Amino acid sequence: MNLAKSAKYVFASFTLLLLASIASAESRIEGVVKDSSGAVMAGVQVEAFSSALIEKSRTVTTDGSGRFTLVDLRPGSYTVTFTMPGFKTQKRDGVDVSADTSVPLYIEMGLGSVGETVEVQALAPVVDVENAPTTRSSPAKYRTPFRFRAICKRWAA
Repeated sequence: MNLAKSAKYVFASFTLLLLASIASAESRIEGVVKDSSGAVMAGVQVEAFSSALIEKSRTVTTDGSGRFTLVDLRPGSYTVTFTMPGFKTQKRDGVDVSADTSVPLYIEMGLGSVGETVEVQALAPVVDVENAPTTRSSPAKYRTPFRFRAICKRWAA
């Protein structure tokens, strides 16, 4: 009886280890992004969406040689989008990732248009010359230090 019980524990342990190794299998989507002339594109945002991911999406940016790698992906179906300002967004639906595989994607991005419009309005300031307050200045002969002292005393009072 003891031998049968030990065999069950060994079998259960082996099964758990096998499932853990399958679950932790490293799957990835990797590739290169180029423009329509064939030049590699650095700085492209690559985003993978899937219900298989806990966080629902994972984002990376292409490096200087146009390469990207989305690592530690769970098996499932993914939608991958590639975006960069000035270029048309590329989208790949139904990218199937199985356990412990590397799925290659090679993307060519065409020129797009920047859909941003800036409207600037410059309005000239309005000066009302009809109702503007006027000030008078006294002639130079009345601008003495003694007159100034008298005016200051009136303001202080």
